Amino acid sequence: MKVMIVGAGKLGYRLAEAMNNEDIDVTLVDINFKTLERINDHLDVLTVTANGIEITKLKELNINTYDLLVASTNSDETNTLICTLAKKLNCKKTIARIRDPEFIEQLDFVKVEMGIDHIINPDLTTAIEIERYLSKTYNFYSGDFAKGKVSMVDFHLSSTHNYVGKKLKEIDGLEGLLITAISREGDLIIPDGSTELVAEDVIHVIGKSKNINKLGERLGISMNKKESKKVIILGGGNIGYYLAKRLEKTGINATIIEKSKERCQYLAEKLSHTLIIHGDGTDIDLLEEEDLSSYDTFVGATGFDEQNLLMALVAKQLGVGKTIAKISRPNYVHIVDKLDVDIALNPVNITVSNVLKFIRGGKVVSVSLLLGGEGEVTEIIASKDMSIVGKPLYQLGLPKGIIIGAIVHKGEVIIPNGNSIIHEKDRIIVFSLTSHMPAFNKMIRPNKGGILNGLWIGN
Repeated sequence: MKVMIVGAGKLGYRLAEAMNNEDIDVTLVDINFKTLERINDHLDVLTVTANGIEITKLKELNINTYDLLVASTNSDETNTLICTLAKKLNCKKTIARIRDPEFIEQLDFVKVEMGIDHIINPDLTTAIEIERYLSKTYNFYSGDFAKGKVSMVDFHLSSTHNYVGKKLKEIDGLEGLLITAISREGDLIIPDGSTELVAEDVIHVIGKSKNINKLGERLGISMNKKESKKVIILGGGNIGYYLAKRLEKTGINATIIEKSKERCQYLAEKLSHTLIIHGDGTDIDLLEEEDLSSYDTFVGATGFDEQNLLMALVAKQLGVGKTIAKISRPNYVHIVDKLDVDIALNPVNITVSNVLKFIRGGKVVSVSLLLGGEGEVTEIIASKDMSIVGKPLYQLGLPKGIIIGAIVHKGEVIIPNGNSIIHEKDRIIVFSLTSHMPAFNKMIRPNKGGILNGLWIGN
């Protein structure tokens, strides 16, 4: 498969990096030669210094031979134009990054008229993820799969937990559950029965929700805190706006603190039931004046990672139950678990997951990146032409970096063992290290017809 990415910023780079692990031929186009030179030192991709809206350059690069073009420059208008030109020049599929709320309100028209197959909006998808988290009654990351039948949660093990020092095969009380991955000192481990848990590990557990609740109780973690009813958002950018807009529809009281007076005026015009405060959200006096401790949730959504993390810690100290921080720097992912911040979300990683789902086609239901992209969780609907169907798992020869965490067969959740068999139309949730993605893709690739067979199903 051939993919062209126009725009080598954070999103373009991460997309190229992820596609490197998909056995995809990637061409990365940008007007900045120095940026591309740095990327060449880290990624095995073809880099081209050019402007993506130059028709002659697109023709020179034989855009008509590409299966997909992703326009990820900083301009919505430029991305839209690039996709239109690529489609006119017979590129098979196009994806555009569009972030402007005014654009988002007319997406269907834009897609049809401009020849765009899929639109990605990191700010909106991050707001949706935050809203989903706010509906939870517990204070840590969780993911839902198989239409809610299967849940995945992350538990942080302190030195006092009785699981510390034990091998997985020695632990009781994991019936109906599976520890599918362990985050340890910035590394992601796919464990087996002989793996020993150590203090400060973050264990990724999958299973039925009721079983996960029991495990939480066993670990001394409160699973039944109140849902968010009163939310304060630091930063009135697109993420803050999209989140407040969605919270208004659910009846949750939201307050936005924003530094820019002009932006406050815009927000006040667009949001009818959200309190907009013009001020510096890092000013402790202002926060005390607004009675920060009366809120049950804090969201740091400014453009500065350090500010979001610091103020989330301050909010926690002042008694706010849930704290969420938006982060952009990949290296911050490794320190978040050591901080008293409930969850940190990276818009780029969320967007990369969205694109990977699109690329893999209709049989892939969802993709979630773990630990900044070092691993991923993928939900797949098994089809009869996949090589994994109809055989016991022990016969599949799965490498150690891949684990099938759950199978949903005819509505029943199965935590599999070596004798479990995947049937057609089963939903399977797979954990994989990024380094093992080529092997994973072979697992779900149809036996006949090559890599493109079924690739665009449902899109």
